Amino acid sequence: MKIKFEKQYLRELYERGVTSEKKYRFQPQIALKYRKTIDILESVASVEALFRYNGLCYEGLRGDKDDLESVRINDQYRIEFKTTKVVSETVVTICNIIELSKHYK
Repeated sequence: MKIKFEKQYLRELYERGVTSEKKYRFQPQIALKYRKTIDILESVASVEALFRYNGLCYEGLRGDKDDLESVRINDQYRIEFKTTKVVSETVVTICNIIELSKHYK
């Protein structure tokens, strides 16, 4: 799939492992896992192929994020993204990486 980053800090985190914005500072192991997860998203041909990676816990979100999907980085972080199909190629737009609340643990 083709990856597009919605926000600059997400691109920086993928390309350099750090961001220039102090607000978006992550531990090195989170940045590394983020990069590996983006590489997996980029390597698969379709969203359905993500089900093969059990550790990613791929899911469609509900409620106010009904149009988004997500994969896990670890127990605290996930990548939210939106997919759109262009002709025969699926395009993935990376939207946000957030910390999950303790409610989900």
